[in-house]
Amino acid sequence: MELRKLEVFCKVVELKSFTRSAEAVLLSQPTVSEHIRSLEEELGQKLLDRAGREVEPTPVGLLLYNYAVRILRLQQSALQAIEQYGGKLVGRIMIGSGTIPGTYILPEIISRFRGRYPSIRATLRIAGSQLIAAEVLQGQLEIGVVGARWNEKGLEWVAHFSDSLALVVNARHPFASRPEVGLEELTGEPFILREPESGTRKVIDQIFEEHGVKTGSLAEVAEIGSTAAVLEAVRAGLGIAVLSVRAAERDVRCGTVATVPIRGVRLERPFYMIRRKNRELSPAAAVFWDYLLKEKEDDTPAPPESAA
Repeated sequence: MELRKLEVFCKVVELKSFTRSAEAVLLSQPTVSEHIRSLEEELGQKLLDRAGREVEPTPVGLLLYNYAVRILRLQQSALQAIEQYGGKLVGRIMIGSGTIPGTYILPEIISRFRGRYPSIRATLRIAGSQLIAAEVLQGQLEIGVVGARWNEKGLEWVAHFSDSLALVVNARHPFASRPEVGLEELTGEPFILREPESGTRKVIDQIFEEHGVKTGSLAEVAEIGSTAAVLEAVRAGLGIAVLSVRAAERDVRCGTVATVPIRGVRLERPFYMIRRKNRELSPAAAVFWDYLLKEKEDDTPAPPESAA
């Protein structure tokens, strides 16, 4: 069996699509199909079921996939071990992140990491936390940093970094001059929310519900899939929002928005490092994982102080 064919086969199993797999491995779709046909002919077994819109492995296909993943990891480890023997640690790390850690935490960490390991390259994908968790589980990403936890039993979750959230309002909003507001006062205000797949949104849903308020009862004026776009909408006076203090601090300094404590509500959350359970990281990714674990945040923004 050729390693390239095994690589293509694994990608089809993970993405459940010949079209998406062809794009991922930079081959034409007919070539991907031919690789799979060749493997099936060589092994004398049907490896994939092509029923419906998605492709699923047969029992034999799943057996081969589990071995193929280990074979490909071993190949990568061997190549990197040979490089390390010559004094270099090389490779590319596929990292995924939610919007806040991907924008405000990881770039600086990756920069310091690259200063120590210049031969390791990093690809950072930023998307909603739920999507990042799914892509780590599927094997498209090796490591993720996300802002909320979904019930993904196949992932290892390590709470590490922390984040503070706050009510963010336009500087001209009546709440801007208040020392704090009550949660019940928010239900009548035009409210801007992140999309449900966002870690920020999930945390807000959980915290508000713990205090007897469902986000569905808010006077929602918009649901926006970007923290920066939500902040822009607050600046424009469209409504109020709960956002990471990190995202708002520059605008607070400029005087365009204000952060206001919500009385009796602690708006804090951890960020989670995630990786797939029972799957060994590549040597480069393993080094980055350990590096992340040793990282400490000296400048975590504090939440706005509530009046006593």
